[in-house]
Amino acid sequence: METAKTKWAIDPYHSEILFKVKHLVISTVSGKFEKFDGSLLTSGDDWSNAEVVFSADIDSINTGVGDRDGHLKSADFFDAANHPKLTYKSTSFKKTGDDEFVMNGDMTIRGTTRQLEMKVSFGGIMVDPYGNTKAGFELSGKLNRKEFGLHWNAITEAGGMVVADEVKLALNVELAKVQ
Repeated sequence: METAKTKWAIDPYHSEILFKVKHLVISTVSGKFEKFDGSLLTSGDDWSNAEVVFSADIDSINTGVGDRDGHLKSADFFDAANHPKLTYKSTSFKKTGDDEFVMNGDMTIRGTTRQLEMKVSFGGIMVDPYGNTKAGFELSGKLNRKEFGLHWNAITEAGGMVVADEVKLALNVELAKVQ
């Protein structure tokens, strides 16, 4: 007999999708995506082998500087006009410790798909004041932006790069049990 599937949906009001990248090799610029959607499908309440799908709207990128956000949306970087979303679909979700997992999946940015590994920490389950069952997770990972076609860069007078290739990802996600 097959275990019943449980669907969880991202609660956008209690979740954040953050990234960090080095600028001039000496400081870090942070940003986030304001609009995103995702869900997780489990076998009962077992997180192992969970199936995760996620997308973020490129036009919702926010680094706190409008001109920089506009540049990131341009063809120099994400090319939001032709690639309005980035997507992620898990290929594995494996338990590595008591509340620790490693999730592998296919990340697609700007029409290019690459494998991306994320470390996942499970924060627990709680019923909110309205009777909704919620689960919390923190995820972290990193990617090389150039592998996804985000090649723009400039060189300083000293010969250094303006934008680092490595982008660190940090997601704080609250899921609501749907069924």
